[in-house]
Amino acid sequence: MKISIPMEQMDIESQINDSFGRAPFYLIYSTVNKDVEYLDHRAVASQGGAGVRAAQVLADNGVRAIITHQCGENAEKILANAEVLIYEAIKGTARENLDAYENDQLKLLSSFRSILPGEKE
Repeated sequence: MKISIPMEQMDIESQINDSFGRAPFYLIYSTVNKDVEYLDHRAVASQGGAGVRAAQVLADNGVRAIITHQCGENAEKILANAEVLIYEAIKGTARENLDAYENDQLKLLSSFRSILPGEKE
């Protein structure tokens, strides 16, 4: 299974980005072979809808779970339609969050940010 985490840097030992839609990179981790790859999120500089685009790209890449601190409602809808689960990140590095996931220590994210008119996602 593939898990994705929004990242500030392409380093599994770095902290997770605070925002799903505005992360410059997305770590993609395979629970099967333990491979790590990164996607460059070119939509970061867009005017809006960055989270929706990121959600669609990750779903298209076979991601089945996201670990994040927060996620917008529009991105959540895309992920839910693709049957991607969204887990609430803990404070720490990407590796620490992946370890927490594999040890069933993460809970599903329960609240999603609503995007106000004129606000960037």
